[in-house]
Amino acid sequence: MNSGLISSQVVSRLQQSLGERVVLEISRLAQTQGDKSGQFSNGPPLCLVEASSTADVAEVLRIANETRTPVVPRGGGSGLAGGAIGGPGEIVLSLATMNQIVEISREDRWAVVQAGVINQDLNNAAKEQGLWFAPDPASRHWSTVGGNIATNAGGLLCVKYGVTREAVLDLTVVLASGEILTLGHRTVKGVTGYDLASLMVGSEGTLGVITEA
Repeated sequence: MNSGLISSQVVSRLQQSLGERVVLEISRLAQTQGDKSGQFSNGPPLCLVEASSTADVAEVLRIANETRTPVVPRGGGSGLAGGAIGGPGEIVLSLATMNQIVEISREDRWAVVQAGVINQDLNNAAKEQGLWFAPDPASRHWSTVGGNIATNAGGLLCVKYGVTREAVLDLTVVLASGEILTLGHRTVKGVTGYDLASLMVGSEGTLGVITEA
């Protein structure tokens, strides 16, 4: 079976499960071939999937795992290491469309957000509650919280307040198999089991795809 036939079958399976969230428009695919690193791939990816939920992400990874298709998670494309660049034969999984601020608790001083929420948008919403999100990368006006977590982003304020890892309590993560995990705890101190949430911070998509924090 040739690679072109296999690729078309992968796209077909994704379309059956996710419908219009699977993007094949060449101009849209071309936008995922580069990021702020200045690097570019040598061709467009197989497709772009604009996830709307953790369930969408799980379905993409399940199909990709079964068909051995590479997946490139992508947020705002603000990274400088080229980690969110899509290339031939790859599925680009965009979390940018998962941009809901689920909850902000003034009393408990935490927020629950989807991975595609822009750093500055979270800070604007937190400010209304007398709170703020300490990580302040230079790309805060267009980088996503999921990307901040995946790269353990910092910024000038990290000298005083620490990098993103110090701001994360718990995570929802989807493994390559499509299994959904909830890691961590919504308390400052948690001593039960391994600190797997911290392990995920800075893993850049190699251990799983972060969908909510």
